[in-house]
Amino acid sequence: MEAAKFVVAGGGIAGVTCAQQLASQFPSLDIVLLTAAPMVKTVSNFRQVSKTLEDFEVEEQPSSVLEEKYPNLKVIQSAVTVLHAKQHTLLTENGQVFHYEKLCVCTGARPKLIIQDNPHVLGIRDTDSAQEFQKRLSSAKRIVVVGNGGIALELVYEVEGCEVIWAVKDKAIGNAFIDAGAAQFIIPSLEAEKPKKALPCKRTRYTTDKDTAPNTAGSEGPGSALGPDWHESISLRGAEQVSHRVHVEYECEIEKVYSQQEFMQSPLYTQKTNLGVWPIYAQLSNGKTYGCDFIVSATGVVPNTEPFLHGNNFDLAEDHGLKVDEHMQTSEPDVYAAGDVCTAGWEPSAFWQQMRLWTQARQMGWYAARSMAADILGEAIELDFCFELFSHITKFFNYKVVLLGKFNAQGLGQDHELLVRCTKGLEYVKVVLRGGRMMGAILIGETDLEETFENLILNQMDLSPYGQELLNPNIDIEDYFD
Repeated sequence: MEAAKFVVAGGGIAGVTCAQQLASQFPSLDIVLLTAAPMVKTVSNFRQVSKTLEDFEVEEQPSSVLEEKYPNLKVIQSAVTVLHAKQHTLLTENGQVFHYEKLCVCTGARPKLIIQDNPHVLGIRDTDSAQEFQKRLSSAKRIVVVGNGGIALELVYEVEGCEVIWAVKDKAIGNAFIDAGAAQFIIPSLEAEKPKKALPCKRTRYTTDKDTAPNTAGSEGPGSALGPDWHESISLRGAEQVSHRVHVEYECEIEKVYSQQEFMQSPLYTQKTNLGVWPIYAQLSNGKTYGCDFIVSATGVVPNTEPFLHGNNFDLAEDHGLKVDEHMQTSEPDVYAAGDVCTAGWEPSAFWQQMRLWTQARQMGWYAARSMAADILGEAIELDFCFELFSHITKFFNYKVVLLGKFNAQGLGQDHELLVRCTKGLEYVKVVLRGGRMMGAILIGETDLEETFENLILNQMDLSPYGQELLNPNIDIEDYFD
């Protein structure tokens, strides 16, 4: 049995951030980071855009890079199989037993596949599954993408040389991130010629031997989630000469999936003989059926809690995440959790909500380490300011997208009003107001309004006197509210 003051399980952004913070704060103590994959995810080019907005890149590195930087940090490539919370011990796949004083669970989440164990249904979650997707795509003529989240949005825009059928259950694309108006603003980009790519990423790329990489596409394996620019370094091109061909099917889900043989024997084959011969067929709930080379299941994730539940008494949230309090502590003593595996159990601020995103994984990992340290040192700690306002910066369809506060009026019911400014092909600005005070905003394009709007949400200034003038393009409101 090995003993360590702090053990962190998970080599994704939350786990690595937590381990780095602990290792730098306690240079004389042993920190153990357990990771199932041969690579770990680290934050690079971090930039504080405003009080709460962060922009950074995610890099894959061999664990040795971390160990060189932090001599007291030991990285072990082996997944957790069993946790005995009462005894403060955990067992790993390679048979090692660790005794911890404080444990932080950062094992992320796995894809919620529409069908398990089907070779023609892929989930994209980690580097290995992204590379498998790239390999399969290179010989594909048509794929069906199911889902309406971040991965689906990035995928349908980036794929070239292949017809894409995109099945979304909502009335508009990108429902988790943007509203119907913003969807209408960005969707012309699907038909437009894509701009030439900038210079390729200069980041160092690391690869692993095939026999050491544990995950396959769509597996429930333990690989960490992809980086925010995961598609930058791989070619997403199919077998056709077309540049970009996307067809969206709205308000539908996959009702049934047929293999080639099953389809030939089904009544659909006689009814719809013009569907061609494909490896797999997707029957949608709107009655349409499409044959394709494979289906990409991008329908969300499920927290990776399984190894920790048996024999323990964790409180689980409705989404099956480990419920944590305002110090990132679970219901089991000395066990913390951060990132996609956990669900915030505290009463959130009026402008914050949890979304399983990179920015929150980093923030939670960092704050969990601070909470663990404060407990060891007997210090009091307050909920970090990053949980005061939801803020996220990303890119969809080559547009910069900034989301602030209750950007889609989450939880506000009918008690709100919207102000919108839209310049086709240039910018889309939406502000959510309640009682004359700003509650959230969506900014698409180079608006330069994020810092001003962040301040207006946080200080809750009464904006009633300004009315529609608030978004008047002829008024420089950044200077006005400076």
